[in-house]
Amino acid sequence: MTDLVQPKNVAIEYETEEPVLYEAADGIAWIMMNRPSFNNAQNGQMTYALDDAFQRAVNDDTVKCIVLGGHGKHFSAGHDIGTPGRDLHFEFDKRLMIAPHTNKPAAELLYTREQEQYLGMCRRWRDIPKPTIAMVQGACIAGGLMLAWICDLIVASEDAFFQDPVVPLMGIPGVEYFAHAYELPPRVAKEFLLLGERMPAARAEQFGMVNKVVPREQLKEATAAWANKLAAGSRLGNWLTKQAVNHVEELRGKRAAMDAVFHMHHFAHAQNDLVTGDSIGGVSGKSAAAANKKTSD
Repeated sequence: MTDLVQPKNVAIEYETEEPVLYEAADGIAWIMMNRPSFNNAQNGQMTYALDDAFQRAVNDDTVKCIVLGGHGKHFSAGHDIGTPGRDLHFEFDKRLMIAPHTNKPAAELLYTREQEQYLGMCRRWRDIPKPTIAMVQGACIAGGLMLAWICDLIVASEDAFFQDPVVPLMGIPGVEYFAHAYELPPRVAKEFLLLGERMPAARAEQFGMVNKVVPREQLKEATAAWANKLAAGSRLGNWLTKQAVNHVEELRGKRAAMDAVFHMHHFAHAQNDLVTGDSIGGVSGKSAAAANKKTSD
């Protein structure tokens, strides 16, 4: 576990010391988010535990394929904006040569933190030299999208849905790892963002955002079948293929687009702070869940 620096007058209660579980067998590493009581909402504790788990899988030459999933009803409800374990004002050991964030004023705090924990971490995981599969059930919302999108393949259960509601909720143009217009056709991406409605797995599959949709009870079996095929393949061939396709995305401007939208994202955070006194416009986990359900009814 990474070192944690607690500033004065900040209380935090982690419900688990193992926000991510790791198991490796038969050439496959299973990395499972483990905050089911909070629908696998991502706090800093989980983010750095994910990074530890991915690094462990990369360092292990017996691991040929990595599966990312989440325990419980949902893959991930997104970034933690309201649990007792929300650790916005905590410092973890940095991984990407980013400065500490908790000693920064105003908008600089979020801008610095999210350069590493959201945008930077996702780019780091996308470039893992081994094939990755996201195993998605239930909700895959906002920050959950980022975790699924960094994976090479996505296998989803029939009850899975995808959603980025931050435009209607907070006036912010999508989550930090802005892959929307690469995962979806532009007009569909606009619908997805502007309306903030749930996209069922079956519709996501039509656009190529999801590779395979299976009944919930077959999700792990179907994911394992693909993982076994990848693990049996050429290690170098898999890595080179990932690099080839990722390179094409970069030639299409993916990294530059994300950099531009990241700044729009933080302009919107700053505007919220100036207008409402809160960078996310006063939205709480409970109010976000209620609004998301109402939007999608």
